[in-house]
Amino acid sequence: MRQIKLLSFLLLMLTAAGCLNSIDMDPYFGDESEFEQLSHEMIELGDKLEDPYTVENVTKAIASLYPTKASRIEIKPTDIYVRFLPANEEQMDRLMEIGVEFLDHPMDYTIKKDGDYYHDPGVDEEEITWQYCVMPSGSAFPEGITYEVLDYCYISENDPATRAADIDWDAVEKEAFRLTGNEKLYVPSTKAWEKPQGRITIVDEEANGGKPFGLAGVKVVCNSFVKFATSYTDRDGYYKMSHHFSSRPRYRLLFKNNAGFAIGFNLILIPASMSTLGKGPNTGLDVTIDKNSDKKLFIRSAISAAAYDYITRCEEMGIKAPPKSLRFWHFGGLSASSAPMLKHGAVIDNSIIGEYLGALSSLVKHFLPDITMGTKDEHSFADIYRETCHELAHASHFAKVGVKYWDSYAKYVIKSFIFKGFEAYGDGTGSGAGYCEVGEMWAYYMQNKMSNERYGGPMPVAGADFWFHPQIFSYLDERGLGRDKIFAALTEDVKDLESLKGKLLSLNPQQSEIINQVFDRYAK
Repeated sequence: MRQIKLLSFLLLMLTAAGCLNSIDMDPYFGDESEFEQLSHEMIELGDKLEDPYTVENVTKAIASLYPTKASRIEIKPTDIYVRFLPANEEQMDRLMEIGVEFLDHPMDYTIKKDGDYYHDPGVDEEEITWQYCVMPSGSAFPEGITYEVLDYCYISENDPATRAADIDWDAVEKEAFRLTGNEKLYVPSTKAWEKPQGRITIVDEEANGGKPFGLAGVKVVCNSFVKFATSYTDRDGYYKMSHHFSSRPRYRLLFKNNAGFAIGFNLILIPASMSTLGKGPNTGLDVTIDKNSDKKLFIRSAISAAAYDYITRCEEMGIKAPPKSLRFWHFGGLSASSAPMLKHGAVIDNSIIGEYLGALSSLVKHFLPDITMGTKDEHSFADIYRETCHELAHASHFAKVGVKYWDSYAKYVIKSFIFKGFEAYGDGTGSGAGYCEVGEMWAYYMQNKMSNERYGGPMPVAGADFWFHPQIFSYLDERGLGRDKIFAALTEDVKDLESLKGKLLSLNPQQSEIINQVFDRYAK
């Protein structure tokens, strides 16, 4: 629990250093049971199974079915079942670059209780646990990372040379299941070599007539023992796997989106959160996610859908997309969201962090979110959509102005929170207030604009009750100065309302009357 407590306090600081509507202090201070909300259910392993795909077992199956041919068929490993024990995030990142799928639990065990993560009892709970994968035979192992080869395996689909042999590989696979005591798990495909395919959808009750729409860009992962297949969903949520399966595979959604972002945090360092969907047919699985689904699955999926919509529309909207490899953290126990952009180099002023966190400040080097999503008070897809668009608007702003600008922004809001006791937006006074003013005007304007485009009705007025005025951008938008022209003015030298006005005037002299009019209206 020590790591959870340290991280909880750090998160409080990071949240204050971003943007928020309110901070709920309760989840962070009290008895240890309150910290459990930051966790996800851990997988409970059952019995160890004998893997039918090992070279030894496939060889035995061929000998059983084809005794006269067995001596002429040499089965060489196509894959290696291996586990790695990364010592730190740098080693974990190197593993992710290998290009194979990793699981944090072994693949040759039954699952007594499914969940989102597993931690080996032989590894300290504050360390990264064993990471399991299946690598192509002949792969080079990354230097300096502890590993253990668990099995050498043979998967006929990965060996074109033997596909030409006069062998019924479906029968061989079935026999291997029988010989290893897994015959009850064997389920023949209804069509020869049929690959699982299906559709993942999500419901936004306030849009599209409440009809499900495709959850785009998420990775569907399924496996049976060491046989793996993955596929990204397309824009309409459809996927098709790369392998067929002779048993019911276990399906999971990995929230590492092909639009360039990932959602992930499970008290341990992971590249992206994974939500289990359980075992499903070997022909494919259709899933519709709505507010009545598992809460974590719904929230992750809603954030993913909103982020995909925002990022893929940036070019059309004429604004800069957020940086690639954006990382979200999601916390159901927080009421606040933020865009500290730590993974992309923004670092909260060390003197402030040092004074209030001491040695905890070193954790920033290991836990690096760009966006934190607090969804304690967000119950509908529409709520999550608006909040996600707000934070991504900040990420687009960051992509344009850079780290130095963002550090000044963060310094203002954290000083307001710590020294003055204000909510993180402060009271609009003091050094750096202009960074907050410009940044929040833009983020609330984009939140309102995208909400209006998705849901219709009058333009929302979120943010209008603060000391800054997103209404300025809405007013300009209504009179023809669209978001592309507004974003063009958000350069690194625009640090307050006065410089924002000057930049808008210099870029849009033909609309000077409208610009002067709205700034005069909302002048302090």
